[in-house]
Amino acid sequence: MFEDEPNSKSLVDRHTTGEDRVQSVARQLSEPRTANWIASEADWSHEPTKRVLQRLVDDGILHRDESSTHTTYYPDYRRQAIQEAMRLRDSGHTVEELTDRLAEMTAQVWDWEDEFDVESPNQLRGTLADEPLDSDEEDRRREIAREWEHLQRRIKTVGFVIREWDFLVLMTEPDEASS
Repeated sequence: MFEDEPNSKSLVDRHTTGEDRVQSVARQLSEPRTANWIASEADWSHEPTKRVLQRLVDDGILHRDESSTHTTYYPDYRRQAIQEAMRLRDSGHTVEELTDRLAEMTAQVWDWEDEFDVESPNQLRGTLADEPLDSDEEDRRREIAREWEHLQRRIKTVGFVIREWDFLVLMTEPDEASS
């Protein structure tokens, strides 16, 4: 098959397995999802997806929640946070650069608090019912609330990296721990 043929598979599709795709989708979950949803996102069938998810649960990478109508899977958020902290620590940024970024994110949150006279993303969402707004302003506030939630998570992670800078140093770089 040639790449310009309409039915040709993309390079990613040809070089990843269904299991690879399920693992990738599962590791990126930000909220609990069903096996059907994960299978659909991974473009793989349900039963093999469930087997992969079970292995990920057995390995402690995912958690399974069977308390509601549908069984859902979600990642170990602590593991995700630690992995993100290690990625940030190893990214080549200095602690000063991360401190500057933390200050920028915090200032942005304060700006939204001042602009809308609210203290949280959900309070901002609540303003949609408080006053008549045109659809553009409603969309803007919804987007700001989503970004605000994202920044809250990033602020926690970046703050952790800064506080634990020496602890997160690569063990192959012992002299850097004192910097």
